[in-house]
Amino acid sequence: MVDYHAANQSYQYGPSSAGNGAGGGGSMGDYMAQEDDWDRDLLLDPAWEKQQRKTFTAWCNSHLRKAGTQIENIDEDFRDGLKLMLLLEVISGERLPKPERGKMRVHKINNVNKALDFIASKGVKLVSIGAEEIVDGNAKMTLGMIWTIILRFAIQDISVEETSAKEGLLLWCQRKTAPYKNVNVQNFHISWKDGLAFNALIHRHRPELIEYDKLRKDDPVTNLNNAFEVAEKYLDIPKMLDAEDIVGTLRPDEKAIMTYVSCFYHAFSGAQKAETAANRICKVLAVNQENEHLMEDYERLASDLLEWIRRTIPWLEDRVPQKTIQEMQQKLEDFRDYRRVHKPPKVQEKCQLEINFNTLQTKLRLSNRPAFMPSEGKMVSDINNGWQHLEQAEKGYEEWLLNEIRRLERLDHLAEKFRQKASIHEAWTDGKEAMLKHRDYETATLSDIKALIRKHEAFESDLAAHQDRVEQIAAIAQELNELDYYDSHNVNTRCQKICDQWDALGSLTHSRREALEKTEKQLETIDQLHLEYAKRAAPFNNWMESAMEDLQDMFIVHTIEEIEGLISAHDQFKSTLPDADREREAILAIHKEAQRIAESNHIKLSGSNPYTTVTPQIINSKWEKVQQLVPKRDHALLEEQSKQQSNEHLRRQFSSQANVVGPWIQNKMEEIGRISIEMNGTLEDQLSHLKQYERSIVDYKPNLDLLEQQHQLIQEALIFDNKHTNYTMEHLRVGWEQLLTTIARTINEVENQILTRDAKGISQEQMQEFRASFNHFDKDHGGALGPEEFKACLISLGYDVENDRQGDAEFNRIMSVVDPNHSGLVTFQAFIDFMSRETTDTDTADQVIASFKVLAGDKNFITAEELRRELPPDQAEYCIARMAPYQGPDAVPGALDYKSFSTALYGESDL
Repeated sequence: MVDYHAANQSYQYGPSSAGNGAGGGGSMGDYMAQEDDWDRDLLLDPAWEKQQRKTFTAWCNSHLRKAGTQIENIDEDFRDGLKLMLLLEVISGERLPKPERGKMRVHKINNVNKALDFIASKGVKLVSIGAEEIVDGNAKMTLGMIWTIILRFAIQDISVEETSAKEGLLLWCQRKTAPYKNVNVQNFHISWKDGLAFNALIHRHRPELIEYDKLRKDDPVTNLNNAFEVAEKYLDIPKMLDAEDIVGTLRPDEKAIMTYVSCFYHAFSGAQKAETAANRICKVLAVNQENEHLMEDYERLASDLLEWIRRTIPWLEDRVPQKTIQEMQQKLEDFRDYRRVHKPPKVQEKCQLEINFNTLQTKLRLSNRPAFMPSEGKMVSDINNGWQHLEQAEKGYEEWLLNEIRRLERLDHLAEKFRQKASIHEAWTDGKEAMLKHRDYETATLSDIKALIRKHEAFESDLAAHQDRVEQIAAIAQELNELDYYDSHNVNTRCQKICDQWDALGSLTHSRREALEKTEKQLETIDQLHLEYAKRAAPFNNWMESAMEDLQDMFIVHTIEEIEGLISAHDQFKSTLPDADREREAILAIHKEAQRIAESNHIKLSGSNPYTTVTPQIINSKWEKVQQLVPKRDHALLEEQSKQQSNEHLRRQFSSQANVVGPWIQNKMEEIGRISIEMNGTLEDQLSHLKQYERSIVDYKPNLDLLEQQHQLIQEALIFDNKHTNYTMEHLRVGWEQLLTTIARTINEVENQILTRDAKGISQEQMQEFRASFNHFDKDHGGALGPEEFKACLISLGYDVENDRQGDAEFNRIMSVVDPNHSGLVTFQAFIDFMSRETTDTDTADQVIASFKVLAGDKNFITAEELRRELPPDQAEYCIARMAPYQGPDAVPGALDYKSFSTALYGESDL
């Protein structure tokens, strides 16, 4: 005898409802008693027996073919018990005891008893069916036994709305055929005679296989044959009855019809499960594909923004000064273009990136996916750190530019002052060395010697008067060196030449004095008047030169107070002019008196005053020059005063606008805070209100643009301070950017709440209740609840978290969900996510695995062909590309591991 276990070794049949499942136990026995309408004492109706033989044989073969065998004669082929045991193993998926190999009657009876015992172990009462009748080939008992098996393993588990097996199958048929004309299923015999019910079942599930509208109720044989042939060809349901047998019988056999119909139920229920599973998988994969697209967008946007920051920071940190004010002003203009043109779009990109990140994390939470972790260095915190570094560099850069411009301005002023003083001094020293080296005293008369001595004394006085100018020139050169003037080399060279020349003049002066004093004893005559003139003319001449130098001196001021100080000093200078004029007249009077005495005493003068080169003409000429320079100085000071008044107007104009815009931005920030707390109406109403509010903020932008224009004028005028306002353009820009970011984030929060509500099925009333409860306990309006506030909020919503052991444990569990980082605060988003999970159902990894298992025909793996057959092309290829090869012991070539793929979708390391 062939061991059927060996023949069935490679076949694995999924477990059906073994044991005392639905309809099992005593209820199955009762059902058998009710349904067992075949006569145990009399022979079956010949027509029914024929139908049962054909149907039951086809039903048995539909299962036995899975084990590579079949039966020909139902009451003969089960007599040795071997195929009967094999049939039970195939349909139950369980192993029966090993069959006996002998061919004697006792061996056959033992095998059949093993089969009957297995049937009985499933809660089925076998009334009057014994192994001997089966071994003897009793057709009635054999058919009864097969019917019992069909009831238990094919019909028992069919239940629609908690009906019994038969009623459940009947109700399923009625519902599926209800829309079809000429079909009225009331039983499992005459309702099926015209064949329309069979065709309706097929058309309902596979409309492409049946042209139902072309069927006629008066042609039952054609109808039945059409349904049976289509079922066998396309649904893998073997033909179990002949159309002629059904049509030729007044009342078709109920058991045969039920058996046949149950095959349709199982065929279509499997397809429905596969369709449901495929739809679930498609939904999950679509969510994953969308999330991956959002992740890729985030990565790209984050990379672009970080790259822009990386390129910009070195430019802002470049502190190499330029040599001229024009070059530094160009750098300042470039910086203003950056602030006005290049940075604002990046501010918007940064805000949008944070909004996209929050939206993505919300979608991931709603679909039970793990949180998105950006690539290393591309976290929102990394972008914020980079942005903070950028703004620090930006602030330092602007301060450095302004300081450099001030420094260069100061340098230019000092350099020009150095050149003026150096030129005046060099003009004065021109020829002085030759004069001091002249040995005219060797051939001079006594009177000439005396005159030379007086002249030398006057020169020494003049030389001493120029000492201050030389010291000023040296001091200016030193200051230029300390301020790192770019042309310090030439300044130092010229200064050193002046100092060396000054030392030489001092030495020569000392030598000439000694020579003159050596012959002084020989001098007797001196012209006191000429000497007095020289003594008074020299300092007065020096005063005029200093006055001319001061009147032509360049000045630089930054405030109206500074220019008014210069005007006051100039007025004070003008007040000294009458005294100076009297001194001039007195000096000129000395010269006139000398001439009068010489003329009156008939003294012939040589012409010029031997003690000084400062003639009355020189004094008058310089005095006239001073008189001309005074009104020019008046005009220059008045022009500068006008400029400073204009600058003051710019300051007041800017401060007037800034003192309006600054508080407006602050008020709007406070209003947004109140709006986010006191939101009323539906989320859509709140969103609409917030967007209107956002538009009103954006409409205010021209006021900020006007400030930018005024600030531009202030910068161009090199105005560096403004005492009329505490608001700087930098503060207002930052406040404006924060205002736009805050309203955008608030809108995004409401959008995420709508997304949460729609995805989780939360009603508007629930969302309002959650918001009202949260706001009620958020006493400080900080947007977060402490542990005690959160506990009170939960209690108000009906949670049992009172202060007892059970309540504390439940509260600690909830806190671990809403505050995983143990920060001690619960945000509104975390609160909404928690309430969403508490009130709605979502897909899980277990559900996705179960769906894949249906598509795989109950296998532990799935093939690429099965995925392409059951899923849309793009989602099938998505799975194939990401599924790892299946490594189980039952693996076949091309097997894919759908379990690890499903758990990975939800971020789980184990099922």
